[in-house]
Amino acid sequence: MMPHSFSLNGLLALALLGACQTPKSAAPVPASFSVPTPPPPPSADMPLIWKNEAFALYADRVEQGPYVARAVSRTELTSNYQSPANAYQDPRITFKFSLNGQDNEMAPGQDHSLVALPAAGAAELESPLLTFGRQFVDKTVVPANTYLAPNTRLKLWLDMRPVLAAFQKQGYYTTYQGQKLYQQDFKGVFVAGNTAPLTWDFANLAGKREQELKDPDGNGIYEVTLVLNSPAAAKTTAGRWQQTLNTADLPQYRSDYPITDALYNLALEEARRAVEPDSTFRTGQEWAGVWTRDISYSIILAQATLQPRVAMNSLLRKVSKQGRIIQDTGTGGAYPCSTDRMIWAVAAWEIYLVTGDEAWLRQVYPIIRNSIEDDQQNAYDAQTGLVRGESSFLDWREQTYPRWMQPVDIYQSENLGTNIVHFQANQVLALMAEHLGEATVARQTREQAGRIKAGINQQLWQEEKGYYGQFLYGGNFLSLSPKAEALGEALSVLYGVADEARAKTVVARTPVTAYGIPCLYPQIPGIPPYHNNAVWPFMQSFWGLAAARAGNEASVLESMVAVYRPAALFLTNKENFVAQNGDFAGTQINSSNMLWSLSGSLGLVYKGLFGMDFQADGLVFRPFVPQAFQGRRELTGFRYRGAVLDIELQGFGNEISTITLDGQPLPAATVPATLTGRHTIRIELKNQAPAAASTNRVANWFAPETPAVRYAAGRLSWAPVAGASAYQVLRNGQFAARTTGTSLAVTPGLYAEYQVVAVDAGGQESFASEPLPVPSQPAQLVQLETRAAKSSKAYKGFSGTGFVEISRTVNTHLTIPVTVPETGLYALDFRYANGNGPLNTDNKCALRTLRLGQRQLGTVVLPQRGVAEWSSWGFSNPILVRLPKGSHTLTLRFEPANENMNGEINQAMLDYLRLTRVQ
Repeated sequence: MMPHSFSLNGLLALALLGACQTPKSAAPVPASFSVPTPPPPPSADMPLIWKNEAFALYADRVEQGPYVARAVSRTELTSNYQSPANAYQDPRITFKFSLNGQDNEMAPGQDHSLVALPAAGAAELESPLLTFGRQFVDKTVVPANTYLAPNTRLKLWLDMRPVLAAFQKQGYYTTYQGQKLYQQDFKGVFVAGNTAPLTWDFANLAGKREQELKDPDGNGIYEVTLVLNSPAAAKTTAGRWQQTLNTADLPQYRSDYPITDALYNLALEEARRAVEPDSTFRTGQEWAGVWTRDISYSIILAQATLQPRVAMNSLLRKVSKQGRIIQDTGTGGAYPCSTDRMIWAVAAWEIYLVTGDEAWLRQVYPIIRNSIEDDQQNAYDAQTGLVRGESSFLDWREQTYPRWMQPVDIYQSENLGTNIVHFQANQVLALMAEHLGEATVARQTREQAGRIKAGINQQLWQEEKGYYGQFLYGGNFLSLSPKAEALGEALSVLYGVADEARAKTVVARTPVTAYGIPCLYPQIPGIPPYHNNAVWPFMQSFWGLAAARAGNEASVLESMVAVYRPAALFLTNKENFVAQNGDFAGTQINSSNMLWSLSGSLGLVYKGLFGMDFQADGLVFRPFVPQAFQGRRELTGFRYRGAVLDIELQGFGNEISTITLDGQPLPAATVPATLTGRHTIRIELKNQAPAAASTNRVANWFAPETPAVRYAAGRLSWAPVAGASAYQVLRNGQFAARTTGTSLAVTPGLYAEYQVVAVDAGGQESFASEPLPVPSQPAQLVQLETRAAKSSKAYKGFSGTGFVEISRTVNTHLTIPVTVPETGLYALDFRYANGNGPLNTDNKCALRTLRLGQRQLGTVVLPQRGVAEWSSWGFSNPILVRLPKGSHTLTLRFEPANENMNGEINQAMLDYLRLTRVQ
């Protein structure tokens, strides 16, 4: 048996490793907030592992300013951390009003502002009477060192009479975007803003009744009273964690570093707490139920190894009655606006690699095959080789995309992380098919994976930056967002989309900040932290594993400490924290005991330090121990298929000097899949650091705001954007001009879509503005009520004489004759309404297949546009098709692949088909 005592001999020299800057000290705390308990004196014999300007990690503790988290033992942690979220709050409140919970009062960048400093002796602050759609800016000067007082009461007054008058006069109110909100669809007026209890979460605003304004007198003057900066609502964490659940049946970990041992046991206990009575995973303390992507990423990181039966149960919970993987969350009604459900396939394969369960493999194979076949019809883009759909896990629209993008635009986009998920899912299906003797399926899916990989490297790679871009997006013509997207960058390395040279470049050059790698870089201005301006520990863990794969020791070490810091200070594995200051309380939504966060922490041990690489025929060891964590560590009771392994790892680096199984050399550092019984593995590393490699540490920067562009008399124009030093003009997704002014003369030609990108002095770019089409001839409209029976439903806002209903039983096959005046490239889309759900979630996106004869032209996606908002009309995704001059017959069909995630409601109203010649 291996000894269970560990020594710090020889580690004191490590105190000089890492950066030598002192963490920033906190400013004085306002009197209404408590001062953290002073930390106990540091242990002189515990070496410094790592340090930067924000925090430091020692062998037994984490220090961040006045806050210290300490490992009392391997099963006990203490922390005096207090969130600064309620301290030093700026009294300048920015906010907007909202009809029906949508961002529809004023253009992005235009907010109301109010200085919330009540007059002396006043119990409540009141705003002046504000008018919906008319910006108010409070120019009161805020004295130095003046903060928002606790429990500040603020009454907002809003004049809604212009909106109500429009309802009375014409039946609808036209928002600044040109959208018509019909009186019958009006549900209420809300306020969103930057100071709690306000949030900028428009997607969930309609459910926040405390932020709804009311008209008690019926005179059109609405009001709401808010309590700002309430200490009673301050988010807190525990001061002590002590293990209370028995986890002795799970793998036990010991090392020379008490803090990492305690954090391992914290994650182990929380993993056990994450199992529901029905033996499925709970996503987080605040999130009940099984979510496809959350459990899948968690299974890949650690849960296939740790709790394989629970992992199986959880994945099977996310299979539809039709035997397809469920896309359970996502913009506009989930599938196919969101398509990252295929990470389920990668998780299912991971379970097989760990367990060798042949029955499991045969059970999941048809589910994966059928799901990929549907995606090939609904989401694969033959022109680019890529897959459409929302960014994997980044499924909160405003947090990842420009505000102008509607759910249909998100469907049309082609994202880095989601495409790598589809690449790997096809790889997995090919491996399964080979194993099951289905050679044709294996060949076809491997070819499909190759096309996706080629598309990623051709369409998304940025040679000048050294990492991949975020996504292709736009209208009829797409351009690349140059932002870094951390999860996609990590997966590109882990799954081999990036070749060896690119992998090293990606890890060295993707921007990272003091508290870790943010989901996106640079950040989006005016959007509060959640995905934007945030670090997610599970994503950081994937980044650490990618860094190990690329041989970048500095990045591996930074990733480990970026995961350990928040877990130690908060005494739980939180879902996320603010990239700007590392705090858990500043994000829009958060949870403790988060499944994928705790799985990431465990994964850094299993797949990082010990380097476990599960393959079909064995378990390969590829350890990576940063020199700062050198020493001895052991992992006992680790179950692999029919074997139980006790593993001892000594030294540092990523090269093995010797590896033995029960005292005998272990060929290729691989444990055979056929091994049974209990065995001892000993690994000695060469104590040789990998070749030096850098990381791209940057300030947590915010890009300029997205411009809003107009066209008149041959000129584009836009308002100046704060912080912009120049503007780039795009024509049909391609660079057309650069200017320092705010207008540009253009010559559109037959058809052009223009966009403007604001660029700051450091070269960081805003999102491109909403595509502005400038056609030389009007589009052809085909009124669908002339092609099928007109609906009798009493909805408003349609053109012509009516509209047509489509559902799973009504008009499942529409025949649409069209006459094409000239041969050319046409964009075909439909004006539609779908009031079956909100913009941000649910599962009732409607979809149909458009064909010319038997030739499939594409999938028509009709996302939800608002709960019961059937008079809100918009356009489907454009389908680009080259049509010859003459008469043609199109068909719009409901086909088996067009089933959505609801299975019962697949419904929309269609106004007309639009044919726009674009080339």
